[in-house]
Amino acid sequence: MATKQLMRDQSTTTEPVEAGSEAMGPAVMAAAASVGLSWYYFFLKGEKERGLFVGLWPPTILAFASYFMQHRMNNRLSMITEPGRSIKQTIDSVMGNA
Repeated sequence: MATKQLMRDQSTTTEPVEAGSEAMGPAVMAAAASVGLSWYYFFLKGEKERGLFVGLWPPTILAFASYFMQHRMNNRLSMITEPGRSIKQTIDSVMGNA
């Protein structure tokens, strides 16, 4: 009974966080800055080749961020489901207690 109350208290005090928001924030900002720089080179300075080159950076930046986020999620999943762990340890790690 006490653990149910503790779990209920923990769930009401934390704010929901979008999955991967801490990893994608800098990547999205860098990609947006790259798009802006690309437009600057292409339209304002007239350097079309450089603008196109810089314009290829955002998909690359976002692809790297996605890869690293998936790699981190895979590591967490393999840590949770590794053989030899008890059910209590697995549940504690999923709930963030371990």
